[in-house]
Amino acid sequence: MQQIDRACASPGRIDEAWRQVRAATLHLVADLAAEDSVVQSMPETSPAKWHLAHTTWFFEQFVLARDARYRFFNEDWLFLFNSYYQSLGPMHARPQRGLLTRPTLAEVLAYRACIDERMDDLLAQGIDAERAALVTLGLNHEQQHQELLLTDIKHLFSLNPLRPVYRRLPLPNATAATPLEFISGAEGIVEIGHVGAGFAFDCETPRHRALLHGHALANRPVSNAEFAEFIRDGGYRTPTLWLSEGWNAVCQRGWAHPLYWNDTLDAEFSLGGLRAIDAHAPVSHVSFFEADAFARWAGARLPTEAEWESAASAFDAARGNYVESGLLHPHAGEPAHGLRQMFGDVWEWTASPYVSYPGYRVPPGALGEYNGKFMCGQYVLRGGSCATPATHMRASYRNFFAPADRWQFMGLRLGKDR
Repeated sequence: MQQIDRACASPGRIDEAWRQVRAATLHLVADLAAEDSVVQSMPETSPAKWHLAHTTWFFEQFVLARDARYRFFNEDWLFLFNSYYQSLGPMHARPQRGLLTRPTLAEVLAYRACIDERMDDLLAQGIDAERAALVTLGLNHEQQHQELLLTDIKHLFSLNPLRPVYRRLPLPNATAATPLEFISGAEGIVEIGHVGAGFAFDCETPRHRALLHGHALANRPVSNAEFAEFIRDGGYRTPTLWLSEGWNAVCQRGWAHPLYWNDTLDAEFSLGGLRAIDAHAPVSHVSFFEADAFARWAGARLPTEAEWESAASAFDAARGNYVESGLLHPHAGEPAHGLRQMFGDVWEWTASPYVSYPGYRVPPGALGEYNGKFMCGQYVLRGGSCATPATHMRASYRNFFAPADRWQFMGLRLGKDR
């Protein structure tokens, strides 16, 4: 898959980014059958067909429809493919997206092709900075859905007794275990939040000061072998390790290991089918509750997002095991001194709730619903994953999910007080 040039998000070059992002989405669904694209495996996921339609709806609704003379491709579809923008009108219930056998996949792809053509014409005419900003937001929104598309397919395929393969994936190279070490972080007042002229979501702003107490971060994410040790030591049977709500989830949902692991702790389901667990690779598909319980068991804690961002700002966010690598699975990193694998492989849970930064204001209009209204009951993850596009990531990026969610490539890095 092509990487998207970060400089493309300007009126003069945005057409290049447009073509690359839209083509990348089609590349991700190229190996799916029509039947694969319709089914929804749980209320939190969406069918691949819906992702294709919704990301197209976004450009039609927010970019093309700014022209008062614009005529929608199909006004009935505005209801079907709206996600959560209440100010734009009613929407089809999220848990029922898998019931939409119509429109067909072919019709959705025709819709996508039509809107692509209309957008191509608009971009060829030239657009002003305001509309370029909307297109850039739409492209970053589509990159988010590219990752969701992959993780939703993985969850869907995992429920099939045939264990279907999404795509043949390369196996990891054999690597030696990297000893766990703790690296002291900055102490005192630091600045976090987006800075510079590049794109950022509103929730990454404003840049502000944060006070860091003495702390240290683990040099790498927690490995599969370490998490397996937690399991064998009774981690899922020891209520004192868990937050109350987390222990309720363990009991009610029957959790005994990370999502996709088998009961013998030696194999896991991947986008390449069932494979042996790589002991040295970062553990993935664990909830905030599981990450927090492991940290307690290990005599440590989860880092705050300010601690994480302060450390990660020294690294090149474009380097890591992202979707462009084609691995589509967390891999053990090469040995290195200091902090490593800050970006890519797995999203890292932090101890920070997803709340607004000091001075944050919700943007006006429907796009104000994009992030601000979700600042309740969720926790922040940092760093991207093996399913994240490389150009989508930066040190200030704040991902967020409910604490019991674990179908994303979610892992953890330990922190400690000093």
